[in-house]
Amino acid sequence: MLPRRLRASPCLLARRELQRYEAMHPDEPPQVQPAHIDQPQLEREAEELFRLAQSVRPDVERLGQGMLPKDVVEKLKRIEKLSKQLRSQISP
Repeated sequence: MLPRRLRASPCLLARRELQRYEAMHPDEPPQVQPAHIDQPQLEREAEELFRLAQSVRPDVERLGQGMLPKDVVEKLKRIEKLSKQLRSQISP
């Protein structure tokens, strides 16, 4: 049984649909609709990712001085979340 997060994945569902179609129509090439990409949202998320990534470097330099900015962990978590969202929106 697949983990719950994978069962609802749009990419996984699209892959399953493609496999079913190919099994039912082996001699026809499938006609797959590209996923809709919300370009303005994509750009906003990319911009936020860029700003956060730039702000982490000074925080890491402060670590060398023995100071840990309290929001650096939250920034890193947000960077990870944004990168996953962008990757899932861009790649099929």
